[in-house]
Amino acid sequence: MQKPTLRYLHLTPDSDFPVLEDLPPFKAIVIVDAEVEEMVMWASCRALVAAGCRYASVWGTQCEAWHDAIDDAYLEATNYDDVAPENSLVTSWHEDEELSEVFWFARHRAVHAAELRATLILHIADAPRRDELEATWRDA
Repeated sequence: MQKPTLRYLHLTPDSDFPVLEDLPPFKAIVIVDAEVEEMVMWASCRALVAAGCRYASVWGTQCEAWHDAIDDAYLEATNYDDVAPENSLVTSWHEDEELSEVFWFARHRAVHAAELRATLILHIADAPRRDELEATWRDA
């Protein structure tokens, strides 16, 4: 059985989403701490889906819009076809919750038909907070 992995990715509001390699299908916690132009949001969501995201929990600025964009990017990527449950995408947004609650939810309640052993913390902000966010994940 594969060991659970955690990866942190910080993007500034105008960053291009990098190609993510060597990452199996994964859960993502999308933390949006900055205003992002709509075209950047859409490009980021498409890249997240293309990288293998199968469960996305979104928190922060415009989290419902990000949630919807991830869903739409997935539908676009699958050409609106039905897919096997293990290839499906599940999304949630957490507008009125503490970030620590979102991490707890992602660790303990975010279930998927595929066993997702990898987690990506996608942090969109002016400055990174890697150590703090990874500690919050470990404490969840």
